[in-house]
Order: sequence, then structure tokens, then C-alpha cells
Amino acid sequence: VFFTRQLATMFASGLTIEKALFFLAQEEKHKKFKVIISSIEANIRRGMLLSDSLERYPGVFDQLYISLVKAGEVSGQLAETLEELSLYMETVEDTQRKVKSAMYYPVFIIGFLFFMMFITFTFIIPQFKSVYDQLGSDLPYYTILLVNISEWFQSNFFFISTLIFLGLVVLWLLSLTDSGRFTKDRLLLKTPIFGGLIEQGILSKFAKTFGILVGSGVSIMDSMGLLQKVVDNRVYELAINKAAKNIESGVNISTALKETGEFPPILIQLLATGEETGEIDGLALKASDFYTKQVNAIVDRLTSIIEPLLIVLVGTVIGRIVIVTYLPI
Repeated sequence: VFFTRQLATMFASGLTIEKALFFLAQEEKHKKFKVIISSIEANIRRGMLLSDSLERYPGVFDQLYISLVKAGEVSGQLAETLEELSLYMETVEDTQRKVKSAMYYPVFIIGFLFFMMFITFTFIIPQFKSVYDQLGSDLPYYTILLVNISEWFQSNFFFISTLIFLGLVVLWLLSLTDSGRFTKDRLLLKTPIFGGLIEQGILSKFAKTFGILVGSGVSIMDSMGLLQKVVDNRVYELAINKAAKNIESGVNISTALKETGEFPPILIQLLATGEETGEIDGLALKASDFYTKQVNAIVDRLTSIIEPLLIVLVGTVIGRIVIVTYLPI
């Protein structure tokens, strides 16, 4: 992201691509990336195009990046294309970061809660058992239940650990298959609260990428192929693939997307209007702005609602355990 922004700024300021790359290589702190930039600069000095030089490093520059640079070279608007590409990458990065940050906090808190309960049942409650034995009276029902759960945890520690480990491995292996990945991504989209956030993030990325590609002169079919690699969700990958086949058969873009059943009416309506007016790229970018604002609004709501709810949840669970533990005393 920073590399693209700096390259766009330097090139727009009048520096040649090779000089811009030379200065960027001098300043780059990441050793491997520094070597790559120097290599790209050397290739350009030997007469290669920037897109052809980038294509030699598919692990660093993806097909979308290369296609946009190539489109800028063909149209003679490389400076504008690099500027749009840097803005695109910054926007997508920002949206993805917000989606991830909104999901990481609850996952961390819930994980912390389970970890604390594990420590409590495995190590802390057994310490109280000797105290209960010295009391010499009948224990309350909930305290007995707590002690029994603790003893079960201790006696089945390795079995539980092995079962959890094997479960995670099986889920990971299933996620590597097409059907497993499809099921996982479909479940994520159906998840309460977070499913909507994930979907809005995907739609924002889809519309932004589509608008940038079409606006840069990349063909519709090539754009659809690149979009499949960008959305990072198997459900939408298959939907885009289906839409691409329909478009190839002569169906217009908005109708093809509508027939997949995955894209919302707002996006389809905007694209349909864009097809009629010849401004499909501009309206796709407006749709992206809309979904980006939706993501921001959802993240703000989640932050204000979920954080106190999770604190109450953790406090309630730990508080109940503490009360039940001290109840006999």
C-alpha cells in the first residue's frame, strides 16, 4: 500500500518510473522487498514495461495489480492509474482492517473467558476441595456440581485436549476443500451480526474493484475473472463465475448478477442504471462508498454495544463461579 502510494506520487510529480523506483529502493527497510524493487528498476532500465516487470513477482503483486498497471500503460494514463490503484488499496485495506478489528475483539474476549474457565476448573477449584472436606457438612448442590465438573476435567484433560486438537485439524482440512470452504463461508455469512458485516465488506470490495477495473479499460470478462480472486469468499466466487458465464452468453451485467441470487437489489439497480447511462464504473464506485459507510456504521454500533455486553458476560460467568465456590464457606 505505501509502495504504491509513494510510486504514484513520485511519478505524478514528474519523476520517471525508474528514478522513482531507485529512490524507493534506497528508502525501503524490508530487505526482500528492497531487492525486488531494485530488480524491477533494473528490468525497466533494460527496456521492459512496468507491468511485465511486476509480473515476475506474482507472490508480491497479484493479477489485479498487474492488470491495472497494464491497462494504464495501454491507455497512456499510467500516472492516473497508479493514483487510483493507491486509493483503491488504501480503501480496501482500511475496510478490511475495520471488519477484522470488529471481529477480533469478541473472539479474543470469548477465548479469554474459556481459558479462564479451563484454569479455574483444572487448577483452582481442586484447591478448594480439601477445604470443603474439612468443613464436615453437606455442600450446596451447585458447589457439588462445580466440584464434579472440575474432577471430570482433571481426569479427562488429555482426552479433551486431543479431541479439541483433532477437531481443529479436521475443520482446517475440510476448509481446504471446495465444498468445505463453501460451507464455511456460507456459515460466516449467516452468522448473526457479524455475517452482515462480512457481507458488506465483500460488497464494498467487489464494487470498488469492479469500478476501478472497468474505469481503467479492463474488459468485462477479464474484470469478472479478477473479481473472483479478490472477493475472498467461496459463495461470491461461485456467484461471480456464474454471472461471468451468463455475460459471455449475452446477458447484461446487472441481470447476470441478479440471477445469482447473492447480490443485493441496491447494487444491481445502480449497475443497471450505469449500463443505461454508460457510467457503470462511476456508479460501481458510488455503490462501494455506500457499502464502506455501512461497514463503518456496523463497526461503530458493534463497538458501542458488544464491548459492554461482553464485559457483563465475563463478569457474570466468573462472578457465578466465585459465588458458588465460596458458598459453603
